[in-house]
Amino acid sequence: MNYELPTYNCSPRALGVDFGEVRIGLAITDELRMLAHPLITLDARNPKVMRQIGEIVMEKNVRDVVLGLPRNMDGSYGAAAEKVRVFATLLKQEIKCPLHLWDERWTTVAAQRALREAGKKTKEYRGFVDQVAAQLLLQSWMDAQPPSL
Repeated sequence: MNYELPTYNCSPRALGVDFGEVRIGLAITDELRMLAHPLITLDARNPKVMRQIGEIVMEKNVRDVVLGLPRNMDGSYGAAAEKVRVFATLLKQEIKCPLHLWDERWTTVAAQRALREAGKKTKEYRGFVDQVAAQLLLQSWMDAQPPSL
C-alpha cells in the first residue's frame, strides 16, 4: 500500500502594529495563528518605515494587519487616535491585505508591567516594550476571532 502523508495548509500570518511617534513595535502570529510573538521595533521617524512594514507583510506571508487604535478610558477617541488613523491611511497604501484597527487600551502599560515583573529595567526594555505591546494587542485580536475549521 502506498500511503501519502497528510498535508497541512498553514494559514497566512497576522501582524500586530503598535504605533508610536518614535518607535513602532511589531508582533507576528505563528503559522497556525494561535500565538502572537514579538518581532521587531522600527524607527517611526524613518521615512522608509511604511516600506519596511510592507516588506515584512510580503516576506512573512501576512494576511491581516492589526493596528492598535488608542481610546480614552471612556471609550472616546483623542488626538493619539487621529495620528493612528493618519498612519493607517498611509499604511493601507503600502500593504495589499486587510488592515484592522483594534482597541489597544492598556497594552503598553501591561507590556511594561510584564517586563518589570520579568526583572527587566526600563533602559533594558525601552525598545522591546513596543514589540510586547504589539504582541498583546495582536493576541487580543486573535482571541476575539471566531474559530475556523
